[in-house]
Amino acid sequence: MTTVAPQRVTAYPAFVRLWLADAVSDLGTFASALALQLLVIEVLDADQLAVGVVRSAQWLPALLLGAVAGVLIDRVRRRPVLVASDAASALLFTAIGGLALADALTVPVLAVLVFGVGTASIFFNAAHQSLLPGLVPVRLLPAANARVEQASTVAASVGPLVGGALVRVLSAPVVLLANAATFVVSAVLVGTARVEEETPVRSPDRHLGRELREGARWVYRHRTLAPYAVSLHLWFFADSAVMTVLVFFAVRDLGLGPVAVGLVLSCAGVAGVVGAGLAPWAGARFGLGRVCVAADWLTPLAFVPALVAPPGAAGVALLAAGQLLHGFGAGLKGPLDLSHRNAVTPPRLRGRMNATIRSLNWGSIAVSAPLAGAAAAAWGNRPVIAAGVVGLAGAALLLTLSPFRGARMPDDTAAA
Repeated sequence: MTTVAPQRVTAYPAFVRLWLADAVSDLGTFASALALQLLVIEVLDADQLAVGVVRSAQWLPALLLGAVAGVLIDRVRRRPVLVASDAASALLFTAIGGLALADALTVPVLAVLVFGVGTASIFFNAAHQSLLPGLVPVRLLPAANARVEQASTVAASVGPLVGGALVRVLSAPVVLLANAATFVVSAVLVGTARVEEETPVRSPDRHLGRELREGARWVYRHRTLAPYAVSLHLWFFADSAVMTVLVFFAVRDLGLGPVAVGLVLSCAGVAGVVGAGLAPWAGARFGLGRVCVAADWLTPLAFVPALVAPPGAAGVALLAAGQLLHGFGAGLKGPLDLSHRNAVTPPRLRGRMNATIRSLNWGSIAVSAPLAGAAAAAWGNRPVIAAGVVGLAGAALLLTLSPFRGARMPDDTAAA
């Protein structure tokens, strides 16, 4: 007698626990992301360059260790890595909040601590993206990634608003301490999930350099993954340049307070929930590649309102409209492109594939953030935003003209 597999991702308990863990930690992360920038701007009284340096320190581990993390993740079980990464992040955010409350925090010390957070994050994400495809059938992978994306975007919609309000009422350090608690909850949820995960077989002739090259060759010689990856690297570089100066621009140039800035950033999360909810249907109806291409064009359009935003309520409205567009595009594309790249990659290469792409994505932030901060300090915030718009349009054009435009999800048999 043939057993019919469940048709809903919520029928898989291990996925549900991972999903809930993501929702909790993402809420803390998005609340603390704004709190961290406000800590640098208002508590440490730093300029755009310092904001860029701290942001760069958080993403620099991806550039230095991202690809290596992928190789290591392919050698071990993924769930213990998730638990250890959550625990490390909890300790580091506790240190940041505690030092700030004791008035002992400086920009260099903060940079070192967020470097540690970034290191934990790259191992967490390499393990997460490689574990998730094994928790549900391939046919349900777009739906599973959509649920994860929706949890993230709900957190993105609520987190900045909550973070801004808590910074106003309590303080930025207290918000960072609260974020540490969310990582503890996430570690407990993942640690108690029942996951059937085999320990990878140890190859007698494994070699770090050879395994790194194998992962890179898979990505950059693949018909659809290669142009997708290059376009995504450029997207991250340009988007990071804009996001590095956007909060500073809103606070200093437009005179917005923490609650108003939180409201603006929350709009991206609200629209992202809608985009992620539509993603599986849109991909099936119009083609995964075509939907991703269309979504990519929304990002450069999203930052155009910032170029003309005036101080006051009108500026809030324009920035909010842009963030709605940005969030919708990211929510629509995220579940689809992540599902495609994991579905077309053999399980033994998923860790390296994800880490290869992610290391250059996040590594580009480590480069663009300080450059954007220095450029904004020298020439102003709006020219940096305009340059970011041009870069994002270039990324969308590259994807539009590539074979990825015709990409589709394979069926379960082909993926296996």
